[in-house]
Amino acid sequence: MFPETVSWRSPRPWLASAILLLLLLVPLLSQWLGSSYYLTFATRIVIFAIAASGLNLVLGYGGMISMGHALYVGLGAYVVGISATHGFASGWAQLLVALALAVSVAVVTGLVSLRTRGIGFIMITLAFNQMFFFLAISLKQYGGDDGLSLVERSNLAPLPALDNKTNLYYLCLATLLVVMALVWRLVHSRFGSVLRGFQANERRMLAAGFPRVRYQLSAYVLSALICTVAGMLQANLTAFASPSYMSWQASGELILIVVLGGMGTIMGPVVGAVVLLVLEELLSGITQHWMTIMGIAILLVALVSQRGVWGVLRRRERPS
Repeated sequence: MFPETVSWRSPRPWLASAILLLLLLVPLLSQWLGSSYYLTFATRIVIFAIAASGLNLVLGYGGMISMGHALYVGLGAYVVGISATHGFASGWAQLLVALALAVSVAVVTGLVSLRTRGIGFIMITLAFNQMFFFLAISLKQYGGDDGLSLVERSNLAPLPALDNKTNLYYLCLATLLVVMALVWRLVHSRFGSVLRGFQANERRMLAAGFPRVRYQLSAYVLSALICTVAGMLQANLTAFASPSYMSWQASGELILIVVLGGMGTIMGPVVGAVVLLVLEELLSGITQHWMTIMGIAILLVALVSQRGVWGVLRRRERPS
């Protein structure tokens, strides 16, 4: 599966630019509509897009179906929540602790999971996810299954305070743009070529002398770090850290976003997050059976394009 190439004769770059421009204007639109709810909702979409971009690195470009990436979202959230409980609100220090912890967990879980393929990899990542989910529930001093309220949001001085919703939104959006640029750079590098090579033909890559575990583990750890950052932002958005952030359903939702938007594409996770969360919001306000309608919509997308919503545009492009 090859990375996206940019051709300005194609509608995709223009649509991507329009989506990013709309995201930049969300605070102004929210103020014009007279409700901060839209800003909060857009921040949630952006955070989900960050986490899905991390998962896309291993799922879309590496062919590794991980059911455990919500673990790292929850890890980032709990680092913020627990440290704030103990009066430790330095966002930069929280970031270092969260990333160090995520690397440690990802290396161990990655080394174990990558000993298997296919369904074995899925089940092992799911097992680790559930282990940390029940660990969070067992932390009674930090709320147990009720979750942990954030005493104080992260202090990222000299950046503006995150108590302001607009400041938090633009921080999340800037993080998403950095993550997208990083993923784009990686998949267009030698590292990305080797990673995609293992997805396409593992036997040939091994015969060429490339170490599979080294490349796939590096991608797995990096994707875990991206999800951890998303978890920290999620905690600051909701002022809460909950075991539900690392449930298997949350991992499944991230996979759904990647698949719905378009695996192996830079814009896919963003489009998937927008489509899924907006549909969820609209349908849940219309009927109690909104999940059935959502399922039918997802099925139709899967039938039309194996590469999701973003892949539909690629299929409609004329060959140059």
